[in-house]
Amino acid sequence: MNEQEIETLLEKFDQSSLMNFSMVKDGFQLSLSKRDHDDVQTVPAPMTVPVTSDTKPTETQTSATETKVVDEPGTAVKAPLVGIVSLSPKPGKPTFKQPGDHVKKGEVVCQIEAMKMENEVKSPVDGVVKAILVDDQTMVEYDQPLMTITEG
Repeated sequence: MNEQEIETLLEKFDQSSLMNFSMVKDGFQLSLSKRDHDDVQTVPAPMTVPVTSDTKPTETQTSATETKVVDEPGTAVKAPLVGIVSLSPKPGKPTFKQPGDHVKKGEVVCQIEAMKMENEVKSPVDGVVKAILVDDQTMVEYDQPLMTITEG
């Protein structure tokens, strides 16, 4: 899709009564969502992490338009798509990973729901879950860090 097609879709979506819209075209995925003016949500307070000499910066999303750098050691597990992240287990579903849990490379650590489909997010390394960088049941962006894993 080119920029003009996206702008046209945005204008039509804004003028419509739709609250959510998602599409996939030739490997390009677009998800749009709007809120009622009465539906006021607060943005979570920025996370603060002590900086030590052995930490490396990773990025985490703090709002739809702002990216914050968080000094968190380890390997970032990033969102493979836009959607709603599930960090807590649901009845009949596998238990997802929490800080302190050991994981193996390829093991499911959480899920992202997009277009009524649940997509598994797998660990890129063996190690221990160090920190969760997003809240359960919140919208995440493509490539947004979800958690960090300390290798070993």
